[in-house]
Amino acid sequence: MKRRTLLTLLLLAAFIIPKSLCADEGMWLPVLIEQKIVDMQKLGFRLSAEDIYSVNKACLKDAIVHFGGGCTGELISDRGLLITNHHCGYGQIQAHSSVEHDYLKDGFWAMTRADELPNKSLRVTFLRRMEDVTARVLTDINEPMTEAARDSAIASNIKSITEEALKGLDPKFWSAQVSPMYYGNQYFLYVNESFSDVRLVGAPPSSIGKFGGDTDNWMWPRHTGDFSLFRVYANAENQPADYSPENVPYRPRKYLTISTKGISEGDFTMVYGYPGRTQEYVLSPAVDYIANVSNPVKIRLRTLRLDIMNNYQSKDQAVRIQYSNKNAGVSNAWKKWQGEANGIIRLNTAGKKRHFEDRFMAWAQAGNRTEYLQLMPEMKELYNRLQPLQFAADLHNEAIMAVELLRFADDLHKTVSSGKMDAAVTLATNFFKDYYLPIDKDIFRALLTEYYKLLPQSPLPSVNLPALNNACVDFGALSNQLFNASALADKEKTLALLALPKEEALGALENDPAWQFVAPFLSEYTAKLEPQIREINSRLTLLYRTWMRAIMEFDKDRVFFPDANSTLRVTYGTVQGYRPADGITYLPFSTLEGIMEKDNPNIFDYDIPQSLRDIYAKKDYGRWATGGTIPVCFIATNHTSGGNSGSPVLNDRGHLLGLNFDRVWEGTMSDIAFDPMVCRNISVDIRFVLFVIDRIGHASYLFEELDFSE
Repeated sequence: MKRRTLLTLLLLAAFIIPKSLCADEGMWLPVLIEQKIVDMQKLGFRLSAEDIYSVNKACLKDAIVHFGGGCTGELISDRGLLITNHHCGYGQIQAHSSVEHDYLKDGFWAMTRADELPNKSLRVTFLRRMEDVTARVLTDINEPMTEAARDSAIASNIKSITEEALKGLDPKFWSAQVSPMYYGNQYFLYVNESFSDVRLVGAPPSSIGKFGGDTDNWMWPRHTGDFSLFRVYANAENQPADYSPENVPYRPRKYLTISTKGISEGDFTMVYGYPGRTQEYVLSPAVDYIANVSNPVKIRLRTLRLDIMNNYQSKDQAVRIQYSNKNAGVSNAWKKWQGEANGIIRLNTAGKKRHFEDRFMAWAQAGNRTEYLQLMPEMKELYNRLQPLQFAADLHNEAIMAVELLRFADDLHKTVSSGKMDAAVTLATNFFKDYYLPIDKDIFRALLTEYYKLLPQSPLPSVNLPALNNACVDFGALSNQLFNASALADKEKTLALLALPKEEALGALENDPAWQFVAPFLSEYTAKLEPQIREINSRLTLLYRTWMRAIMEFDKDRVFFPDANSTLRVTYGTVQGYRPADGITYLPFSTLEGIMEKDNPNIFDYDIPQSLRDIYAKKDYGRWATGGTIPVCFIATNHTSGGNSGSPVLNDRGHLLGLNFDRVWEGTMSDIAFDPMVCRNISVDIRFVLFVIDRIGHASYLFEELDFSE
């Protein structure tokens, strides 16, 4: 009980604001935002904590959704109109695209409700309430318990809490989760409501929504109109329902007012969304591994994949459409890892952590804090054991399982083994829709060659392919052999296999060369590698729980916000430029002039629509003109991460200024270490969004359902 009381005091102290705090760092829990509101108001925020989060009245949280489980979106009308990033809706836009109706290239605008396009498997989720349930989760937890007994008791308590929270609610559309904070030192209950009838309303052409492509990704200045529009539908009672033509636009509890006033440097900004994962409190060995081992090898392997995809996509429009989403998925992390590693090294993040760890150890020794003295040595020894295993896992995931055919063989085997034959047919149909065999063959050759170079101490598993028995494997020949022989590389042959009875289909699948090739790798990974990694990580998580308590006790003046874990967070800051290097200063705004400077019909990523060129030539901007131009993007000091894509950027009155969509390359290490000098989030200005809807999409009818503020 004494330990829990001390922990509670430490956690409460973590939310007390010292004068030295940089207000821009931190991802704050909405339910505890009252502890931060004074600091926010000092920066210019005019609203109250209850305006941000409340259970008893409509508030800003009721306008925010978790979009598709990986992005953020927000409601902007009383008729369920939702806005998020173009790249968040990219998969849906692609799914509706074809060579005849290329919505990726040309954009899409529903001119009537009947034109809005339904999307399979797309859900948006509202947080309805959250609650600190630490005391309930830790009921009957005591020191003498084994970790297994502790985990079992916590799991049982969480099950009771979530069951109670969902009592009387439809489990098809309601969910409850208990999320740990500070490595299990604190727990919060989240009760969510999801809507599954979400329809595509509008999207600009990729030459606007993805302007700059991979070249500009993570970079500033940016000129990307990264937005798309959807509409949430409900039944006649305004409740979630499966898709039906009878459904009507959802009437939200709260939707955002749109600011057309504009912004100036120094203005307050707040980002409200679902950041993915951060690791702010990891030890120096983890940081060293990320910057010097893991990121470089993953970058190396993804470069090979991207070069191959880009080559084929540049030659064939159909292939470009097929692989556009895959390419974006591969390249996003590829470029982020480069900036992250560079930022960690530039900031000497590992060195600073070692210095902190040394000071901590001196403090623990001086105070004879026996509980903490062996903490770091034990954690560092675990990292020594973990790193070679993690390296092998990185290679497995980025080389072996990056080959589409091999990953498909694994997915299909799991599905058929479970007897879900209809699901297997669906899986296969979806796979071949966006599959181009020549790309995959070349990727197999390139990645397996590199795998063999990078992990020579671990011989390739023995498989029923003679070529692998030779130490000098010709992976080009092996690629031809495997892809020519495998039924899983051909749609008709795969569907014919799946038409067989379950046992026959499984037998045929297990005799297929693709499965026979990948199976030994999967066996090694699941039987040997994964259990060891899981065991070490489990032990590290346990020790990090103690580490968080220890450093809160040691560094009492520091503000400790919980790492992001895909739960709703508030971050705040101001509009500011930055200096990425000596002699270089970036302003915080970009304009239409920058788009025109980059415009190049010969480069796909910079080939803007002719209509935009015509508008620019005439300077025919209408009511969207500001200072003789159109604002496009801006940067601010908000602490964001993956998952914040699509998050609203709000002004001092909680009105919508823009949509967060990226971070600057020099600041991508903010998931591990936040540097207020260079960490900036990138947002598209809502005025550019409105300009595109009006003048490019000719969909100004949508403005009739929006609320504007000057």
